[in-house]
Amino acid sequence: MTDAELVCVAVAQVLLGCDAERRWLRIAAARIGHLFPRLPCQAQYNRHLRDLGPVWVAVACWLARATPTWHERLRLMDGTPVRCGASRVTVNRSSLGEIAGYGHDTSHHAFCWGAKLMLVTTAEGTVTAFSLAHPKELDERKQALHLLHLLHVRPPAEGPCPIVCDKGFAGAGIEAAAARLGYVLIRPRRHDEPEPAPGQVVPSWLRQRIEAVIWRLKNQLGLERHQARTTEGLWARISQRIVALNAAIWHNWPIDAPVKRSLIAYDH
Repeated sequence: MTDAELVCVAVAQVLLGCDAERRWLRIAAARIGHLFPRLPCQAQYNRHLRDLGPVWVAVACWLARATPTWHERLRLMDGTPVRCGASRVTVNRSSLGEIAGYGHDTSHHAFCWGAKLMLVTTAEGTVTAFSLAHPKELDERKQALHLLHLLHVRPPAEGPCPIVCDKGFAGAGIEAAAARLGYVLIRPRRHDEPEPAPGQVVPSWLRQRIEAVIWRLKNQLGLERHQARTTEGLWARISQRIVALNAAIWHNWPIDAPVKRSLIAYDH
């Protein structure tokens, strides 16, 4: 099976809601078997998925560039924890120690053991860049700068690229570093800052867009139930779901779906 065929099989697994790879391969022949010359066994599927590290990023970026909103300059950015274990026994026995650690889940007001996923998206939800980091080695601001440095998250347009983010990215250092890279960070004001000018207020619905993207990845596409036990497996399963999300949004444009980030048409 070629890399392109395996990516298609993996995207179908995510969109059809099969979190367990073993169960997916049992039903794949009946659901999508007529679309491929052959389907892999479980060992081949698992090994091939984890060997596609750079391919996942290339596919996600190609799909992002193929959507019309790629050419808009506005971007959204946020980070979210990816939980990898809920007990001390799991932490001690896991092979995720190089990427997972204890960090604070702000949205749930709790500490958890896992990795930190950083996303940059368009206003409609297409993921243009993403990275995974240890929560103790890189804080949110350093991870964001690292992502902006390494990946091409902006369209080929003149002038600074505005990025809407939350208050966690406040700081003169990160704002100056982002400006040198050609980005302007737009965020809500902190309680110790003066009131912004009327034209500088960020609409709340715009900040909620990337929260909706994170919710879709974690719940509708099963990222909360990734069941990964190794670093390569975690990266593959995160990338698999991001590619599935980008593929659905990309396909919603030619079929003229009313809500481009909707996945309802693909989950049954």
